[in-house]
Amino acid sequence: MKVLIVEDDRRIADSIKKGLKQERIIAEVAYFGMEGLDLASTEDYDVIILDILLPEINGLEFSTKLRKQNITTPILMLTALSQTNDKVTGLNQGADDYLTKPFDFDELLARVRALGRRSHTALSNPILKINDLKLNTYTYQVQRGDHDIRLSQKEFALLEYLMLHENQVLSKEKIMDNIWSFDEDVLPNTIEVYIKNLRQKLERPFPQKPKLIHTVRGFGYKIKDSREV
Repeated sequence: MKVLIVEDDRRIADSIKKGLKQERIIAEVAYFGMEGLDLASTEDYDVIILDILLPEINGLEFSTKLRKQNITTPILMLTALSQTNDKVTGLNQGADDYLTKPFDFDELLARVRALGRRSHTALSNPILKINDLKLNTYTYQVQRGDHDIRLSQKEFALLEYLMLHENQVLSKEKIMDNIWSFDEDVLPNTIEVYIKNLRQKLERPFPQKPKLIHTVRGFGYKIKDSREV
């Protein structure tokens, strides 16, 4: 999952980013409204955490402009404003949920996950499954058959992204945009290394089982059940 945090209070924004990272959620931060709107308009995110009281443009203007672009990324509004009419206004302007400061991080995390599942409508439960490969998005457990597979944080994020887009060809650029934040130094061959690592852990120990991760030369990678035509 990839989240955009648009919050001008650097202490709050950085704290949320740190907490999400510990939950294996990729997070990017924008401290100004226009910077956040530009990112939200050009990059793919599963959820946007949006403060109302922002420099340049406020969160209400932000959400209105974003929805006018037909971008439907779920928005969690985060603000110190607690009056009922502020909540109603925020929801009417395109927000999907509303959380008032001060907040409990566990509640924020639960709401982010709920909105993230809503953005992937096929994800009706936290377990993704292809053939005998299972990935639990809550417990971070990965299994092939009855065998537990230990993955690094980035390997898990890459596998989750591939499984959420089963049978779709994903370019290296699209994978980079969705698995690594913009301030990380990543090269195209980095993707090759991580794909190789996944194959070594998911396929090499099980030579009798179908291969799942496939290279589409000149285009990218996709995961699919090899039993399917």
